[in-house]
Amino acid sequence: MLQPAPMQFATLYVLREDAHMAALALAQTSSFEPVINNIAADALPEFPATSFRERFHSASNRMEKLLALCDLDCSISAAPAAHAVSEHDLAELDNWLGVVWGEFSLHQEALRHWEEQSKHYQALLKSLDAFAKLDIDLTLLRRNGRFLDLRVGSISSAEAGQLASALKLAGYVLQPYHEDTGQSHCLIAGPKGHEAEILRLLNSAGWHALEVPPEFSGRPDEVRTQLNISLGNASASHTQSSKQLAQSLEKHRTRLISAAHQLRHAAPHAEMSQLLRAQGGLSVISGWVPSDRVADLRDALAQLMPGRYLMTVREPAPEEMHSVPSLVRQARWLRPFAALVKNYGVPRYNEIDPTPLFAFSFIAMFGMMFGDIGHGAIIVAAGLLLRRLAFARSMLVAAGLSSMLFGWLYGSIFGFEEFIHPLWIAPLSDPARMLTAALYWGVGLILISTTLTIVNNFAQSRRDEALYSPKGVAGILFYLGLLHAAYRLSTGSGLGISGGIVLALPLGVVIYHLWSSSHGPLGERLLVVAVETLETALNYIANTLSFLRVAAFSMNHVALAIAVLALASMMGSTGHWITVVLGNIFSLVLEGSIVAIQVLRLEYYESFSRFYAGDGRAFRPLTLLAPGRQKS
Repeated sequence: MLQPAPMQFATLYVLREDAHMAALALAQTSSFEPVINNIAADALPEFPATSFRERFHSASNRMEKLLALCDLDCSISAAPAAHAVSEHDLAELDNWLGVVWGEFSLHQEALRHWEEQSKHYQALLKSLDAFAKLDIDLTLLRRNGRFLDLRVGSISSAEAGQLASALKLAGYVLQPYHEDTGQSHCLIAGPKGHEAEILRLLNSAGWHALEVPPEFSGRPDEVRTQLNISLGNASASHTQSSKQLAQSLEKHRTRLISAAHQLRHAAPHAEMSQLLRAQGGLSVISGWVPSDRVADLRDALAQLMPGRYLMTVREPAPEEMHSVPSLVRQARWLRPFAALVKNYGVPRYNEIDPTPLFAFSFIAMFGMMFGDIGHGAIIVAAGLLLRRLAFARSMLVAAGLSSMLFGWLYGSIFGFEEFIHPLWIAPLSDPARMLTAALYWGVGLILISTTLTIVNNFAQSRRDEALYSPKGVAGILFYLGLLHAAYRLSTGSGLGISGGIVLALPLGVVIYHLWSSSHGPLGERLLVVAVETLETALNYIANTLSFLRVAAFSMNHVALAIAVLALASMMGSTGHWITVVLGNIFSLVLEGSIVAIQVLRLEYYESFSRFYAGDGRAFRPLTLLAPGRQKS
């Protein structure tokens, strides 16, 4: 098991004008988390970095907008040596970035304008196709003539003849000029005076009027020529604006890269601005630092500001334990498991981190419940080959290897049990034995979890909880008494006097602890103690029986394989292997996912709930971020 790294509380005293340099030194070590110093709050009421923070936000926002427009290489490997940024430097940088952003935004606006114009002309050229076969001046279709009513539109080809006959009765002529996927594009002409009647007739026939854009002036071929010229001009203007933007970028590239690194060096001071306190010429910065990094912190400060600081460190006070951050250093292969543990919660300071236990038990239970050599090999291959799952690679490989190991123990490969002799037992051959093994596993994990609860309580100076509570030493002894009683009763031996004493003594200690820790009227205390005692017994029993699902899923895996093979046996040669392949894919994806979820459930509710509070907070040190990615 792991515990969070020991922490110390550091208080740094510097001159007011050196605060930005101190922030940079602290950030370089990535080992200092600034916090509010309640003791210094009354004596040092000023916040000297407020205006610096506002300037930083303004400059950062402008830089982020510029980086969104430009392709700049601001890699940390090419960064200049760290140097402090004063508020005066930041103000000059902010003003310069404002000027540059104004210049770039003009080019960007021109690019957007000409891009919209190009799209507009392209859309007009596409809509012109509907008028391409009309050999008339399209301007006439937009005008309301004094004597002639002209309309252009489309109608279903099947309805065109009937509409033409109806319009002829009103003195109108319908002239189709283009056919397109069952639609007939038509020109309608007739005398003025019957517009309302004609409109009702057209609507009833499903007529779709075509709008003639104002740019369509002249015959279609003339309009197309003019639109192509306009499109070419817009494209040329867009190209020119792109060149102007590129020239502006080239002109300012060096200064922009320098500005990005300057903001990176200013970020630590801005980030801790609300935690920096001052009075007159003195500033104070307080925070947590891992005990093994205190020397590194002193070295960084001595290098950047020799003789211009005073730093004191002390151990956390008892009343501060709830606020000390947790820094747990994990091996690389444990990090995917640590992420799942973090989903439940972050360990308190001085609380055992369950990641190693979680990793071992998760891998073991997954293999127990999904034991198959073939399926495990596919999971291993997926972990090794899928780049997008690189972070979870170790978890997939470990789970797959566990599945392969238990596949050897069960004698199963892709659901076939006749190819390999089981090293231990085929799950369905002796269900009682499988259930017994699952119970033993559950008992062991519950005992380990409860032992960890006792260790945590001792570490946090809660001696009574460690010894007498339902999750303490008395609770473990009561659980062992329950197991002893269950064994004797199941074998027909009877509980006996010794069994009763083994069960009653720790139960009495638990009841006394519950009674002494409860308050209120007599009746209320009796009810609370009775309910909590019953809950303790039921929890131990239910938690233990819950692990029977480990055996249930191992047998379910075999039963599903038997069902797939039975179905395949009823098929022909080709259908047989198609069924086997599809059945294995179904088992691997669906059943594998369900097993993973069930393992997590057992971990979270039957193990973590016994010993892991998970209500701590992660250590978040001040750091130097990548240029252009500063914190707000």
